[in-house]
Amino acid sequence: MNPDLPVWVAGHRGLVGSAVVRALKVRGHRNFLLKTHADLDLTRQAAVETFVTQEKPALVVLAAAKVGGIQANNTLRYDFIQQNLAIAANVIEACRVNGVGRLINLGSSCIYPRDAAQPMAEEALLTGPLEATNEPYAVAKIAAVAMVESCNRQYGTDYLSLMPTNLYGPGDNYDLSGSHVLPALVRKFHEAKIAGHTPVTVWGSGSPQREFLHSDDLAEAILFAAEKVRATDVPRALLNVGSGQEVTIRQLAEAVQRTVGHTGPLVWDASKPDGTPRKLQDTRRLDALGWKARITLEDGLRRTYQDFLREQTRIG
Repeated sequence: MNPDLPVWVAGHRGLVGSAVVRALKVRGHRNFLLKTHADLDLTRQAAVETFVTQEKPALVVLAAAKVGGIQANNTLRYDFIQQNLAIAANVIEACRVNGVGRLINLGSSCIYPRDAAQPMAEEALLTGPLEATNEPYAVAKIAAVAMVESCNRQYGTDYLSLMPTNLYGPGDNYDLSGSHVLPALVRKFHEAKIAGHTPVTVWGSGSPQREFLHSDDLAEAILFAAEKVRATDVPRALLNVGSGQEVTIRQLAEAVQRTVGHTGPLVWDASKPDGTPRKLQDTRRLDALGWKARITLEDGLRRTYQDFLREQTRIG
C-alpha cells in the first residue's frame, strides 16, 4: 500500500482501530485521517459526509462501534442497535457517494445464529435465531453486512466485511460494567491478587466454548484483505477472521489466573447467563486466500496483562 494514500481509521482509539494504526505505522504509512468522537460524531450523517467529501480517503477501516459484554448488550439494547445502525449507514453511504475505493467493515461473530453448526461458516448467516442477549447489536452488524454486499452489487464498489471472533489486546476496555469476558477477567484477578488473593467469582457455568483473536492479528488480517482480496473473490463480500484456538470459559479463566499470578479460589455463579454455548469461526475462506493468525493465546494473555499494568500505572 502506498504510504502516502489517505487512510481513515474510524474508531482509531479503540481496540481494533488502534491496532490497525500500529500495523500501518510499522509499514511506514504516513497519511492518517484520525478523528475522535468529539471531533466527528459518526451517528450524524451530514457531519460524516462532509468529512469524507473534504478528506477523500483512499481506504476506510470501519472499526468504530458501540460494544460491550453480555450485561451491557442485554441492558442497553436500544443504544446498541440505534448507534451501530447509524454508524454503519452513515460511513458506508458517505464512502459510496464520494467514490471511496476500498472500505473494510468490521463486524462480529454474533451475527451468526445462536445454534449455528460449528465451526460457523459465512453461509450460516440468516439461517436461524440469534443469541437473545445481544440480538440488537447483532442485527445492526447484519444490516452493515447487507449494506456492503448490496452496495457492491448495485454500484460496483469494492467493499468487504470482516467478521472477527472474540477480540482482546492492547487498549482493551477493562471496565467491569461494560467489558468483554477476557479483559474483565484480567481486572478481576488482578484486583483480587492485590487484595490478598481473595476469591474471584465468574458468571455462568464455565462450560461455553470461545475462540479468542489478538487485535494485532486482526489488524494484519484487515490490511491483508485491503491489499489482496477483492469483493468479488468471496460470496457476500464476507470473511470470517479467527485464531482457530478454542477454549472453554473455565479454561480461559484458569489461564488468566495463571498469567496474573492469582492463587485464591475461583467461584462459578451458575445463576448468571452463559450466553451462546459455542462460538468457533470457520476461517477456510480466509485460509485459502493465504492468511492465518500467529499470536497464541498464552502469548496474547501475557501481552494483555502487561498492557493492563501499564494502563493502571498511567491512571494511578
